[in-house]
Amino acid sequence: MDQQKPDTIYVQPAQAANGLAVAAFVLGIIGLVLFFIPVIPYPLAILAIIFGGIAATKHVKKGFAITGIVTGIVTLAIKLAFWLGLATLF
Repeated sequence: MDQQKPDTIYVQPAQAANGLAVAAFVLGIIGLVLFFIPVIPYPLAILAIIFGGIAATKHVKKGFAITGIVTGIVTLAIKLAFWLGLATLF
């Protein structure tokens, strides 16, 4: 009697984490590049931190997620330092 083995299906876990990690990375870099534009870096940095935080909990492309978090925090820190420095001038 010849028994057939069932086909094995491989599923890649956390496909959404790949997209979120890359999105966090891209948003963080764009936030740093567009630092001198008054309003745009804030939502970019906040979204980079959020997307990076969600993607960092997954085990796929963790480097992109961490880079997104770091660049988002750096963008917000630079903007805060800019406004505090500007406030001390006046």
